[in-house]
Amino acid sequence: MSRGARAHAADAMPAPKKPAKIFKCPTCGMIVRSQDADFPFCSDRCRLIDLGKWASGAYKISSPVLDPEVLEDLGGATTNRRGGQGEDPNEH
Repeated sequence: MSRGARAHAADAMPAPKKPAKIFKCPTCGMIVRSQDADFPFCSDRCRLIDLGKWASGAYKISSPVLDPEVLEDLGGATTNRRGGQGEDPNEH
């Protein structure tokens, strides 16, 4: 290696490291690592608490119901694919 190449290599700075992403347990907020066995939770206890919330209906993922028969069974208003309420999608 030439003297100029050595000087240039010594002046080169290492690439900056990305800051580590900090994850928190969604149940208790404790910091967890992505390598942990219970990730994204800090423990099996917090994992089971979260599962219980899903099972009890405390957490919900809602989406529009587009099937008129399902809406009639639920007693709700019919909804067409454009998001209009009170319209029957089979009527033209």
